[in-house]
Amino acid sequence: MTAIITARQWGTARTALLNSGEQFAELFSSVDPGAMATRKWTVADTAAHVTAIALWNTALARSGEVQAPYPWNVVGEQARMTTVDTVYKLNDEVLKRFTERDPQVLAKQLRTHIGDMLATSAKLDPDRPIGWLGGSYIPLAALFAHLSNELHIHGRDIARATGRRWVIQPAYAAQFFELFVAGVTRHGVGRLLYKDRGSSRSRVAVRFQSRYSEPVTFVLDNGVVTVADGDAPVDVRVWCDPVTLNLMLFGRVSQVRAVLSGKVRVSGPRPWLLPVFQRTVRFPS
Repeated sequence: MTAIITARQWGTARTALLNSGEQFAELFSSVDPGAMATRKWTVADTAAHVTAIALWNTALARSGEVQAPYPWNVVGEQARMTTVDTVYKLNDEVLKRFTERDPQVLAKQLRTHIGDMLATSAKLDPDRPIGWLGGSYIPLAALFAHLSNELHIHGRDIARATGRRWVIQPAYAAQFFELFVAGVTRHGVGRLLYKDRGSSRSRVAVRFQSRYSEPVTFVLDNGVVTVADGDAPVDVRVWCDPVTLNLMLFGRVSQVRAVLSGKVRVSGPRPWLLPVFQRTVRFPS
């Protein structure tokens, strides 16, 4: 499959990160930092988590080899061995060392890191491979889509916990699948999806589509996931509202609720094979 990230996609990814970062910074710096945003994290912890990711991305988004900033430089080996099932351990280790919790300081840092990402990557190839977690590689544009998704998911956590309104643009949310999931699949998932229990030997082709992005078809075959050409036959079709899909993938909305709402619809000649695909292609929740 020809890998092309269009100028439109790259421009949207950059705009999405800038706007989502500002929305997130305004939110968390205006509410009680001690309120519990999740079962484990306060608002301040959640803001620190996202800001720490943005700090790491300032190095990844530059051209050439750049030393990872603290605390990422001391968890490098753990990051290389991380999978979707163990990423929470990496998050905990980073938060132990990234100690800033003042909302105003964090808001300033987040804006600075996002500004650095935008400035240093402006003239780079958006499909340039970047080494990421678990030995995987993602295109540069996916780095932006991933951070935007972190802002969306955790911004919703904070808003729900503090009674604030939170709006995610569907066109921004669509880039998580379009750029990040498809991008890491094309460039190499490494051990990111690794499971000690082994993988299914079934072959399943699943096409995801929405009003806000081009359809993407993933093929799981003997435990390996690839991106197929657009005209490849499929077993399962998933039509989705991208905001709802992302919230479902990260455990914020149940699959039953997503389907009953009509915002995630499953069809195709063999829709019952979707759970086989989901047992391999999964996300931290």
